[in-house]
Amino acid sequence: MQFHFRSYEKEYLDNSTIATKDLYQTLVELDIINTYLGGYKATLKGLKDILKTKRTVHNILDIGFGGGDSIKQLSNFAKSKNLPMFFYGVDLKNDCINYAEDNLASIKNKKLICDDYRNIEPTLLDKIDIIHCSLFLHHLTDEEIVNLFKFGRAHKNIILANDLHRNWLAYYSIKFLTALFSKSWLVKNDACLSVRRAFRKSELESLLKQAGYKNYSVKWSWAFRYIVIAYE
Repeated sequence: MQFHFRSYEKEYLDNSTIATKDLYQTLVELDIINTYLGGYKATLKGLKDILKTKRTVHNILDIGFGGGDSIKQLSNFAKSKNLPMFFYGVDLKNDCINYAEDNLASIKNKKLICDDYRNIEPTLLDKIDIIHCSLFLHHLTDEEIVNLFKFGRAHKNIILANDLHRNWLAYYSIKFLTALFSKSWLVKNDACLSVRRAFRKSELESLLKQAGYKNYSVKWSWAFRYIVIAYE
Protein backbone atom coordinates (compact mmCIF):
# COMPACT_ATOMS: atom_id res chain seq x y z
CA MET A 1 0.00 0.00 0.00
CA GLN A 2 1.47 3.34 -1.11
CA PHE A 3 0.81 6.53 0.88
CA HIS A 4 3.07 8.91 -1.01
CA PHE A 5 0.20 10.39 -3.02
CA ARG A 6 -3.50 11.04 -2.43
CA SER A 7 -6.01 8.56 -3.80
CA TYR A 8 -8.85 9.99 -5.87
CA GLU A 9 -11.01 6.88 -5.72
CA LYS A 10 -14.55 7.94 -4.85
CA GLU A 11 -16.01 6.91 -1.51
CA TYR A 12 -19.40 5.22 -1.30
CA LEU A 13 -20.58 8.19 0.75
CA ASP A 14 -20.05 10.41 -2.29
CA ASN A 15 -22.81 8.60 -4.18
CA SER A 16 -26.05 10.53 -4.59
CA THR A 17 -28.18 7.40 -4.07
CA ILE A 18 -27.67 5.79 -0.67
CA ALA A 19 -30.46 4.00 1.16
CA THR A 20 -31.63 6.16 4.07
CA LYS A 21 -31.14 3.43 6.69
CA ASP A 22 -27.57 2.82 5.47
CA LEU A 23 -26.76 6.53 5.56
CA TYR A 24 -28.22 6.92 9.04
CA GLN A 25 -26.16 3.98 10.35
CA THR A 26 -23.08 5.60 8.87
CA LEU A 27 -23.85 8.93 10.53
CA VAL A 28 -24.24 7.22 13.91
CA GLU A 29 -20.86 5.52 13.52
CA LEU A 30 -19.13 8.68 12.29
CA ASP A 31 -20.26 10.39 15.48
CA ILE A 32 -18.64 7.59 17.50
CA ILE A 33 -15.43 7.80 15.45
CA ASN A 34 -15.22 11.59 15.87
CA THR A 35 -15.93 11.28 19.60
CA TYR A 36 -13.23 8.70 20.36
CA LEU A 37 -10.66 9.48 17.66
CA GLY A 38 -10.32 13.20 18.16
CA GLY A 39 -12.49 14.76 15.47
CA TYR A 40 -14.50 17.02 17.74
CA LYS A 41 -11.47 17.82 19.88
CA ALA A 42 -9.62 19.01 16.77
CA THR A 43 -12.46 21.34 15.80
CA LEU A 44 -12.76 22.76 19.32
CA LYS A 45 -8.99 23.25 19.56
CA GLY A 46 -9.14 25.24 16.35
CA LEU A 47 -12.05 27.37 17.53
CA LYS A 48 -10.27 28.11 20.81
CA ASP A 49 -7.16 29.19 18.89
CA ILE A 50 -9.27 31.54 16.77
CA LEU A 51 -10.95 33.02 19.86
CA LYS A 52 -7.53 33.67 21.40
CA THR A 53 -6.83 36.11 18.55
CA LYS A 54 -9.75 38.23 19.82
CA ARG A 55 -11.48 38.01 16.45
CA THR A 56 -15.25 38.35 16.50
CA VAL A 57 -17.05 35.03 16.08
CA HIS A 58 -20.85 35.14 16.03
CA ASN A 59 -21.83 33.09 12.97
CA ILE A 60 -20.32 29.76 11.90
CA LEU A 61 -21.12 27.92 8.66
CA ASP A 62 -20.52 24.16 8.73
CA ILE A 63 -20.08 22.75 5.21
CA GLY A 64 -20.95 19.10 4.56
CA PHE A 65 -22.27 18.72 8.10
CA GLY A 66 -23.60 15.15 7.70
CA GLY A 67 -25.47 14.32 10.89
CA GLY A 68 -24.91 17.74 12.46
CA ASP A 69 -22.78 16.49 15.33
CA SER A 70 -20.04 19.09 14.85
CA ILE A 71 -22.70 21.78 15.14
CA LYS A 72 -23.87 20.13 18.37
CA GLN A 73 -20.32 20.12 19.78
CA LEU A 74 -19.69 23.73 18.78
CA SER A 75 -23.04 24.85 20.16
CA ASN A 76 -22.43 23.08 23.48
CA PHE A 77 -19.02 24.73 23.73
CA ALA A 78 -20.45 28.18 22.97
CA LYS A 79 -23.17 27.66 25.57
CA SER A 80 -20.65 26.56 28.20
CA LYS A 81 -18.62 29.74 27.61
CA ASN A 82 -21.69 32.00 27.32
CA LEU A 83 -20.72 32.95 23.78
CA PRO A 84 -23.54 34.23 21.53
CA MET A 85 -23.09 32.12 18.40
CA PHE A 86 -25.41 31.05 15.59
CA PHE A 87 -24.75 28.01 13.43
CA TYR A 88 -25.58 27.46 9.78
CA GLY A 89 -25.16 24.07 8.16
CA VAL A 90 -25.15 23.20 4.48
CA ASP A 91 -25.22 19.71 3.00
CA LEU A 92 -26.19 18.30 -0.39
CA LYS A 93 -28.11 15.30 0.97
CA ASN A 94 -31.74 15.77 1.99
CA ASP A 95 -31.45 12.71 4.26
CA CYS A 96 -28.68 14.48 6.16
CA ILE A 97 -30.97 17.47 6.65
CA ASN A 98 -33.73 15.26 8.02
CA TYR A 99 -31.36 13.35 10.30
CA ALA A 100 -29.73 16.54 11.60
CA GLU A 101 -33.05 18.29 12.23
CA ASP A 102 -33.90 15.50 14.68
CA ASN A 103 -30.37 15.28 16.04
CA LEU A 104 -30.24 19.03 16.70
CA ALA A 105 -33.86 19.51 17.75
CA SER A 106 -32.84 20.97 21.11
CA ILE A 107 -30.52 23.53 19.49
CA LYS A 108 -32.48 26.61 18.47
CA ASN A 109 -29.54 28.76 17.33
CA LYS A 110 -29.14 26.97 14.01
CA LYS A 111 -30.36 26.85 10.42
CA LEU A 112 -29.82 23.93 8.04
CA ILE A 113 -29.65 24.36 4.27
CA CYS A 114 -29.87 21.63 1.64
CA ASP A 115 -27.68 22.91 -1.19
CA ASP A 116 -24.17 23.30 -2.54
CA TYR A 117 -22.22 25.77 -0.37
CA ARG A 118 -21.40 27.78 -3.50
CA ASN A 119 -25.10 28.63 -3.89
CA ILE A 120 -25.46 30.30 -0.50
CA GLU A 121 -26.74 33.86 -0.68
CA PRO A 122 -23.99 36.50 -0.52
CA THR A 123 -25.97 38.39 2.13
CA LEU A 124 -25.66 35.35 4.41
CA LEU A 125 -21.99 34.82 3.62
CA ASP A 126 -21.30 38.44 4.58
CA LYS A 127 -22.48 37.53 8.11
CA ILE A 128 -20.34 34.39 8.40
CA ASP A 129 -17.23 34.67 10.57
CA ILE A 130 -15.98 31.08 10.23
CA ILE A 131 -16.42 28.46 7.55
CA HIS A 132 -15.96 25.10 9.26
CA CYS A 133 -15.65 21.66 7.73
CA SER A 134 -14.77 18.33 9.32
CA LEU A 135 -13.76 15.32 7.21
CA PHE A 136 -14.94 17.22 4.15
CA LEU A 137 -11.78 18.32 2.38
CA HIS A 138 -10.63 14.79 1.58
CA HIS A 139 -13.81 14.24 -0.45
CA LEU A 140 -12.61 16.97 -2.84
CA THR A 141 -9.94 17.17 -5.50
CA ASP A 142 -7.01 19.51 -4.93
CA GLU A 143 -8.56 21.99 -7.35
CA GLU A 144 -11.88 21.89 -5.49
CA ILE A 145 -10.11 22.47 -2.18
CA VAL A 146 -8.27 25.49 -3.56
CA ASN A 147 -11.58 26.83 -4.85
CA LEU A 148 -13.16 26.36 -1.41
CA PHE A 149 -10.28 28.24 0.21
CA LYS A 150 -10.58 31.00 -2.39
CA PHE A 151 -14.32 31.13 -1.68
CA GLY A 152 -13.54 31.78 1.98
CA ARG A 153 -11.00 34.47 1.12
CA ALA A 154 -13.41 36.19 -1.26
CA HIS A 155 -16.03 36.48 1.47
CA LYS A 156 -13.50 37.29 4.22
CA ASN A 157 -14.43 34.15 6.18
CA ILE A 158 -11.97 32.45 8.51
CA ILE A 159 -11.37 28.85 7.42
CA LEU A 160 -11.43 26.21 10.16
CA ALA A 161 -11.07 22.66 8.92
CA ASN A 162 -10.05 19.38 10.44
CA ASP A 163 -9.19 16.43 8.29
CA LEU A 164 -7.11 13.28 8.20
CA HIS A 165 -3.38 12.67 8.09
CA ARG A 166 -2.48 10.20 5.33
CA ASN A 167 -0.44 7.68 7.25
CA TRP A 168 0.01 3.90 7.13
CA LEU A 169 -0.64 3.45 10.87
CA ALA A 170 -3.88 5.45 10.64
CA TYR A 171 -4.95 3.33 7.64
CA TYR A 172 -4.37 -0.07 9.24
CA SER A 173 -5.70 1.03 12.63
CA ILE A 174 -9.03 2.21 11.24
CA LYS A 175 -9.20 -0.84 8.96
CA PHE A 176 -8.88 -3.09 12.02
CA LEU A 177 -11.31 -1.10 14.18
CA THR A 178 -14.06 -0.86 11.57
CA ALA A 179 -13.73 -4.53 10.65
CA LEU A 180 -14.18 -5.37 14.31
CA PHE A 181 -16.90 -2.94 15.37
CA SER A 182 -18.65 -1.35 12.38
CA LYS A 183 -22.08 -2.49 11.20
CA SER A 184 -22.01 -0.15 8.20
CA TRP A 185 -20.75 -1.36 4.83
CA LEU A 186 -20.16 2.31 3.99
CA VAL A 187 -17.89 2.84 6.99
CA LYS A 188 -16.02 -0.43 6.42
CA ASN A 189 -15.10 0.77 2.93
CA ASP A 190 -14.86 4.53 3.34
CA ALA A 191 -12.92 4.77 6.61
CA CYS A 192 -9.81 3.23 5.05
CA LEU A 193 -10.27 5.03 1.76
CA SER A 194 -10.63 8.33 3.62
CA VAL A 195 -7.10 7.92 4.95
CA ARG A 196 -5.78 7.21 1.45
CA ARG A 197 -7.56 10.34 0.20
CA ALA A 198 -6.18 12.40 3.08
CA PHE A 199 -3.19 14.73 3.40
CA ARG A 200 0.33 15.42 4.45
CA LYS A 201 1.01 18.75 6.14
CA SER A 202 3.01 20.08 3.21
CA GLU A 203 0.12 19.34 0.83
CA LEU A 204 -2.37 21.33 2.89
CA GLU A 205 0.09 24.22 3.15
CA SER A 206 0.56 24.14 -0.62
CA LEU A 207 -3.21 24.26 -1.22
CA LEU A 208 -3.54 27.24 1.13
CA LYS A 209 -0.74 29.06 -0.69
CA GLN A 210 -2.35 28.32 -4.05
CA ALA A 211 -5.54 29.93 -2.72
CA GLY A 212 -3.57 33.06 -1.83
CA TYR A 213 -3.38 32.65 1.94
CA LYS A 214 -0.35 33.93 3.81
CA ASN A 215 -1.77 33.90 7.33
CA TYR A 216 -2.52 30.27 8.15
CA SER A 217 -1.57 27.33 10.35
CA VAL A 218 -1.68 23.55 9.89
CA LYS A 219 -1.31 21.67 13.17
CA TRP A 220 -1.33 17.94 13.87
CA SER A 221 -3.80 16.64 16.44
CA TRP A 222 -4.45 13.19 17.87
CA ALA A 223 -5.60 10.89 16.35
CA PHE A 224 -4.05 11.53 12.93
CA ARG A 225 -5.84 14.81 12.26
CA TYR A 226 -4.75 18.14 10.90
CA ILE A 227 -6.31 21.38 12.12
CA VAL A 228 -6.29 24.01 9.38
CA ILE A 229 -6.90 27.68 10.21
CA ALA A 230 -6.63 30.39 7.60
CA TYR A 231 -7.27 34.12 7.85
CA GLU A 232 -7.77 36.65 5.06
